[in-house]
Amino acid sequence: MGALVGLGVGLGLLLIGSAWLAPRAPRVSPRRTWRLRALLDRAGLPGVSTRGVLGLGAGCSLVTFVVMQVVSGTPPVALAFAAMAGYLPVSVVSGRARRRQREFAEVWPEAVDNLASAVRAGLSLPEALAGLATRGPEPLRPAFADFAVDYQVSGRFGDALDRLQHTLADPVGDRVVEALRIAREVGGGELGRLLRNLSGYLRDDARTRSELESRQAWTVNGARLAVAAPWIVLFLLAFQQEVISRYSSAAGVVVLAGGGACCLVAYRLMLRIGRLPAERRILA
Repeated sequence: MGALVGLGVGLGLLLIGSAWLAPRAPRVSPRRTWRLRALLDRAGLPGVSTRGVLGLGAGCSLVTFVVMQVVSGTPPVALAFAAMAGYLPVSVVSGRARRRQREFAEVWPEAVDNLASAVRAGLSLPEALAGLATRGPEPLRPAFADFAVDYQVSGRFGDALDRLQHTLADPVGDRVVEALRIAREVGGGELGRLLRNLSGYLRDDARTRSELESRQAWTVNGARLAVAAPWIVLFLLAFQQEVISRYSSAAGVVVLAGGGACCLVAYRLMLRIGRLPAERRILA
């Protein structure tokens, strides 16, 4: 009996100790995770997890730190480049999201024109939307192909529109989807006129935004060049051990930290001054 009690006490202590000693998963801010998830959706990467992106960033940071430590032999310099490399995956995804949104804005007027033509030809609204999987603009075809499959399987137009809206993850797509939802609910008497007006508005908006972005491009490129120049010089200095070793001192660390902070603030400030108002997904 005493052996059984001792065994039970020992097992309980072992379980308590394993709970304290077990490795804990890193805590990630829910808000930050949600923003990264929304960014992946806008980039057209719904199958990529936020943990995968964060893990890739950590891997890039670790590899960069090891390489720069071997090259320069200066931990502060290696740490600075590792911090920049850790943000690289998020930067790539953000650039992909911007390109995808710009591409969608250019082809949405054509897609709406195809919808208007299909409705005038006597097709129902779900059939017209499903037809965009084959007749619509190339960038939008996969999303509408998924819509066609969803509608065929469920037969629920509203639910299929919700999934289409989530797949597109696009502000212009939100407006188009909600306009079609309202037209479906209140009746299709004015659907053709609504689609023609929407197409004209989207075309004018895309043309205006394209002109402004082309004029703004020199500001963005200048900001990127101004921020990248000192770090390129620092990378070249990493091959000169006598010079780069000075950054191991306290003064060198202060110079690196101050330079990094100034570059970050100046870059964000220039982008904020020169950026155009970005459309937000208020209906998602």
